[in-house]
Amino acid sequence: MPRRTPDPRTFLPLTPAIAHILLALADEDRHGYAIMQEVDRITGGSARMGPGTLYGTIKRMLAGGLLEETGERPDPALDDERRRYYRATPLGRAVLDAETTRMATLVSAARAKRVRAR
Repeated sequence: MPRRTPDPRTFLPLTPAIAHILLALADEDRHGYAIMQEVDRITGGSARMGPGTLYGTIKRMLAGGLLEETGERPDPALDDERRRYYRATPLGRAVLDAETTRMATLVSAARAKRVRAR
Protein backbone atom coordinates (compact mmCIF):
# COMPACT_ATOMS: atom_id res chain seq x y z
CA MET A 1 0.00 0.00 0.00
CA PRO A 2 1.51 3.37 -0.98
CA ARG A 3 2.37 5.76 1.80
CA ARG A 4 0.06 8.77 1.94
CA THR A 5 1.42 12.28 2.26
CA PRO A 6 0.10 13.93 5.42
CA ASP A 7 -2.17 16.95 5.14
CA PRO A 8 0.08 19.98 5.79
CA ARG A 9 -2.63 21.53 7.98
CA THR A 10 -2.18 18.75 10.54
CA PHE A 11 1.15 20.34 11.50
CA LEU A 12 -0.46 23.70 12.36
CA PRO A 13 0.03 25.89 14.20
CA LEU A 14 3.81 25.72 13.90
CA THR A 15 6.12 26.55 16.75
CA PRO A 16 8.12 29.73 16.13
CA ALA A 17 11.30 27.66 15.76
CA ILE A 18 9.84 25.43 13.04
CA ALA A 19 8.31 28.38 11.20
CA HIS A 20 11.59 30.32 11.28
CA ILE A 21 13.65 27.33 10.10
CA LEU A 22 11.30 26.61 7.20
CA LEU A 23 11.33 30.28 6.24
CA ALA A 24 15.14 30.41 6.43
CA LEU A 25 15.30 27.43 4.05
CA ALA A 26 12.65 28.73 1.64
CA ASP A 27 15.14 30.22 -0.80
CA GLU A 28 18.24 28.06 -0.44
CA ASP A 29 19.83 25.12 1.35
CA ARG A 30 21.73 26.14 4.47
CA HIS A 31 23.85 24.61 7.22
CA GLY A 32 22.94 25.09 10.88
CA TYR A 33 24.89 28.25 11.61
CA ALA A 34 23.65 29.84 8.37
CA ILE A 35 20.07 29.02 9.43
CA MET A 36 20.66 30.82 12.75
CA GLN A 37 22.09 33.83 10.90
CA GLU A 38 19.15 33.93 8.46
CA VAL A 39 16.61 33.74 11.30
CA ASP A 40 18.40 36.64 12.97
CA ARG A 41 18.37 38.60 9.69
CA ILE A 42 14.72 38.02 8.75
CA THR A 43 13.49 38.84 12.25
CA GLY A 44 15.70 41.89 12.67
CA GLY A 45 17.30 40.22 15.67
CA SER A 46 14.02 39.76 17.55
CA ALA A 47 14.20 35.97 17.35
CA ARG A 48 17.50 34.45 18.30
CA MET A 49 17.89 30.72 18.04
CA GLY A 50 20.54 28.96 20.05
CA PRO A 51 22.23 25.73 18.94
CA GLY A 52 20.21 23.52 21.31
CA THR A 53 16.89 24.80 20.01
CA LEU A 54 18.07 24.76 16.40
CA TYR A 55 19.49 21.25 16.30
CA GLY A 56 16.76 19.74 18.49
CA THR A 57 14.13 21.24 16.19
CA ILE A 58 16.00 20.14 13.05
CA LYS A 59 16.14 16.58 14.42
CA ARG A 60 12.35 16.55 14.93
CA MET A 61 11.76 18.13 11.51
CA LEU A 62 13.93 15.49 9.82
CA ALA A 63 11.96 12.74 11.60
CA GLY A 64 8.67 14.39 10.63
CA GLY A 65 9.59 14.64 6.95
CA LEU A 66 9.71 18.46 6.85
CA LEU A 67 13.46 18.65 6.18
CA GLU A 68 16.09 16.53 4.53
CA GLU A 69 19.86 16.61 4.60
CA THR A 70 21.44 17.43 1.28
CA GLY A 71 24.54 15.77 -0.03
CA GLU A 72 25.40 18.85 -2.06
CA ARG A 73 27.67 21.69 -1.04
CA PRO A 74 27.92 25.16 -2.60
CA ASP A 75 31.66 24.83 -3.20
CA PRO A 76 33.29 21.82 -1.54
CA ALA A 77 36.73 23.42 -1.79
CA LEU A 78 35.61 26.46 0.24
CA ASP A 79 33.35 24.64 2.70
CA ASP A 80 33.95 22.72 5.91
CA GLU A 81 33.18 19.07 5.17
CA ARG A 82 31.73 18.61 8.68
CA ARG A 83 28.82 20.94 7.91
CA ARG A 84 25.45 19.39 7.22
CA TYR A 85 23.19 21.21 4.81
CA TYR A 86 19.41 21.08 5.04
CA ARG A 87 16.52 21.79 2.70
CA ALA A 88 12.78 21.82 3.10
CA THR A 89 11.04 18.82 1.59
CA PRO A 90 7.94 19.27 -0.57
CA LEU A 91 5.92 18.53 2.59
CA GLY A 92 7.92 21.15 4.51
CA ARG A 93 7.24 23.75 1.82
CA ALA A 94 3.52 22.86 1.83
CA VAL A 95 3.45 23.19 5.63
CA LEU A 96 5.10 26.63 5.43
CA ASP A 97 2.55 27.67 2.81
CA ALA A 98 -0.32 26.46 5.02
CA GLU A 99 1.12 28.29 8.04
CA THR A 100 1.60 31.57 6.20
CA THR A 101 -1.95 31.30 4.85
CA ARG A 102 -3.22 30.70 8.39
CA MET A 103 -1.27 33.68 9.69
CA ALA A 104 -2.43 35.95 6.85
CA THR A 105 -6.04 35.04 7.67
CA LEU A 106 -5.40 35.88 11.33
CA VAL A 107 -3.84 39.25 10.48
CA SER A 108 -6.73 40.03 8.13
CA ALA A 109 -9.25 39.27 10.89
CA ALA A 110 -7.27 41.44 13.34
CA ARG A 111 -7.30 44.32 10.87
CA ALA A 112 -11.06 43.94 10.32
CA LYS A 113 -11.56 44.24 14.07
CA ARG A 114 -9.17 47.18 14.18
CA VAL A 115 -6.79 45.26 16.43
CA ARG A 116 -3.92 45.89 14.05
CA ALA A 117 -3.51 49.02 11.99
CA ARG A 118 -2.91 48.72 8.25
